[in-house]
Amino acid sequence: MHRFLFRRLFQSVLGVGVTNAYLGGFKPPGALWQGQSKGFCVPTLNCYACPGSLFACPIGTLQHFVIIRSVPVYFTGLFVTLSMSVGRMACGTLCPFGFLQDLLYKFRSFKIRIPSWMTYLKYASLVGLAIIIPFYTLQPWFSKLCPVGTLIGGLPWVTINPEIRAMIHELFWVKIAILIAVVSLAAVAKRPFCRVACPLGAIYSLFNRISILRLAWNEAECSHCDKCTRICPMDIPIYKDANNHNCIRCLDCTQCPAVSITHAFAGARLPASEPTADVPAGIPATA
Repeated sequence: MHRFLFRRLFQSVLGVGVTNAYLGGFKPPGALWQGQSKGFCVPTLNCYACPGSLFACPIGTLQHFVIIRSVPVYFTGLFVTLSMSVGRMACGTLCPFGFLQDLLYKFRSFKIRIPSWMTYLKYASLVGLAIIIPFYTLQPWFSKLCPVGTLIGGLPWVTINPEIRAMIHELFWVKIAILIAVVSLAAVAKRPFCRVACPLGAIYSLFNRISILRLAWNEAECSHCDKCTRICPMDIPIYKDANNHNCIRCLDCTQCPAVSITHAFAGARLPASEPTADVPAGIPATA
């Protein structure tokens, strides 16, 4: 378990370090990087307005093209290719905000389970907040309310720039309330933002079942102990739906000592992770 946690910590720190490496932007009064890299998206949510950001946010880019009434050819090609290749793997291996939610869930507290029907609300977030509302209002409303943007963009700016701090109004406090709600909920429920509200996750999830990289389950080796569900940061019972639209391909479920969860690449089985002693046997996989 600790090996998996360390791997994801390293990947998330790498994701933050690479995408937000412009340290000069954090020097008061702050400045945005204006280099050519800002024309490219990273595969996870990353606020364009973060003082250290070197790249664009994918959902911010999508909204930009919606607002200017243009077809996002680059965006569509990039993210369809990523989705068809590995599904939601970027969510499980690179997204720092997702990893933050995983850490918060480890706090000792009462826990609740998010109803499965609520996980479809992320499609409403994609279609409504990221496409339809920006189309009619000409404003990027998802970005205005995004808790990731508030955390790495809004809060740093009001901290380092007194002029921006003086311009704080009602919308800023709405953003803070949303961030607090997501962070608080993450302490009692597994990845609430990723499962219920992330429009980028919604895009990736459309291809989870047909992506080249996927999970496979072998019923003959499964004892239905439900350990895979407890390990899974998205609360998925692998033996019921190995390639569920919520699966983020974090590979945590491959801790099964029976190595009954494996990965298929164009029909060929790839080696799963080495089993660990702290997880009982009994999870599945058929190619």
